[in-house]
Amino acid sequence: MPDHIPFPAEFAARYRAAGYWTNETFQEFLPRRADRFADHIAVIGRDATGTERALTYLELTTSAERIAGGFARLGIRTGDRVVVQLPNIVEFMEVVFALFRLGALPVFALPAHRSAEIGFFCEFAETKAYVIADQYGGFDYREIARTLPSTLHVVVAGDAGDFLALSGLRAAGPSDVTHVDAETVAFLQLSGGTTGTPKLIPRTHADYLYSVRESAAICGVSSATRMLVVLPAAHNFPMSSPGFLGVLHAGGTVVLAPDPSPSTAFSMIERHRITMTSLVPPLALTWLAARKNSSADLSSLEVLQVGGAKFTEEAARRVTPELGCTLQQVFGMAEGLVNYTRLDDPEDVIVTTQGCPISPDDEVRVVDDAGCDVRTGEVGHLLTRGPYTIRGYYNAAEHNKTAFTEDGFYRTGDIVRLTEDGYIVVEGRSKDQINRGGEKIAAEKVENHLVAHPNVLDAAIVSIPDAYLGERTCAFVVADGEPPSPIALKSFLRGRGLAGYKVPDLVQVVPEFPVTSVGKISRAELRRALTRSWEKVKS
Repeated sequence: MPDHIPFPAEFAARYRAAGYWTNETFQEFLPRRADRFADHIAVIGRDATGTERALTYLELTTSAERIAGGFARLGIRTGDRVVVQLPNIVEFMEVVFALFRLGALPVFALPAHRSAEIGFFCEFAETKAYVIADQYGGFDYREIARTLPSTLHVVVAGDAGDFLALSGLRAAGPSDVTHVDAETVAFLQLSGGTTGTPKLIPRTHADYLYSVRESAAICGVSSATRMLVVLPAAHNFPMSSPGFLGVLHAGGTVVLAPDPSPSTAFSMIERHRITMTSLVPPLALTWLAARKNSSADLSSLEVLQVGGAKFTEEAARRVTPELGCTLQQVFGMAEGLVNYTRLDDPEDVIVTTQGCPISPDDEVRVVDDAGCDVRTGEVGHLLTRGPYTIRGYYNAAEHNKTAFTEDGFYRTGDIVRLTEDGYIVVEGRSKDQINRGGEKIAAEKVENHLVAHPNVLDAAIVSIPDAYLGERTCAFVVADGEPPSPIALKSFLRGRGLAGYKVPDLVQVVPEFPVTSVGKISRAELRRALTRSWEKVKS
């Protein structure tokens, strides 16, 4: 794949010799499981019409093959990129495995993305098609499709309107397969990034499937596992840590939740006898709060994973007594490194750390600002490389120079410390990036949209700590003429197609920004001013 930085030959050889990398690809992944688990239920969930469906491994494989034939008739070939923006519906599984069968590359977009993000993904990745549901969560995704080039194939699950119906692709017969190599790119994920544009993360079959296999083993996944997917399935966390891929690898059952609310999730846990699920901290707190007023039978739930942002010790200690299951903390990134607390770890380790790495060959360094290793227990910047951590973003040569060291370590942007046992404790973020409930927000991206307003001269986005979301966002704005109201600015951003979670929680108009000694906006001073005013409000 053009603009993909492969693993150096000596590292690839080492990872193959160690057995981390095999020749299996996602092209073969589902058919192989269908051979072993043909009549086992693979996935349960609603489809685009709202009808609940349950597909066996054989049925899911057959459906994916037929849809692959339809994509092939559209001209989608091996190596072509296709943006997939589907919610947690059965068609998500069918489409993704159809593309894998062709050797085409899904570009995983989230349901929250809007025209600003989708337009960029389609242009930057030079995609051939865009796959959506007709509507979800009160939003009509066909509106985004109408803003895209007419040369792009738009495939819709549900009412296609002016576009191509996914149901029509099913009419095609199974497609011929062009076999792909395990060390080639399988798909592109999205990184929040700290610049104005998201970064595309190229994951190979070999590196990602290693992560999936080891995650399934560490997390105790088996054919008896029944995982409820409440986070967007396109997220790296519910996809592979161990996620739906780990469950399918072991022959278990994936149950797709239409929304993550406690009322919906608790009912599904009881009805489907769910054994495992994964949440971000704000959702975990919501579930804990709702449990006291719920009579749902959650006795089948064995493991609750919490990741995506740091989970406070106080909340972590509540999980087992209030939900009756084992907590597993997960700290990872779509670029690679994943850490888990182990299911048999002592309670203090589970509630006070974010786990240790998957692989013996995960190399973890904690360094100071000068790049020198700090002593165990001291706080520093987390660097990593290993058998499933990328060596560079897609088509981002300049950014890669700063995101990776010369010897291939990825600069994660996390501030951490290591325990004597090699467990990671996350202390914060070094990058100018906001982690709002597990959703990463690049300040510059939102600022660029704000300054497009005719009455905004300049804008700066900063974070403020929040007990529920981890961080909230505040936009400081210098007006040009009549200051726009906060409501008007938020409406303006939504009108520009910005994802809802990126719209600032607070807006403050100021006459000017504090600056550093070199004339840059002092975000630190803005944060201090915001904290002072926020404390006054709360008092």
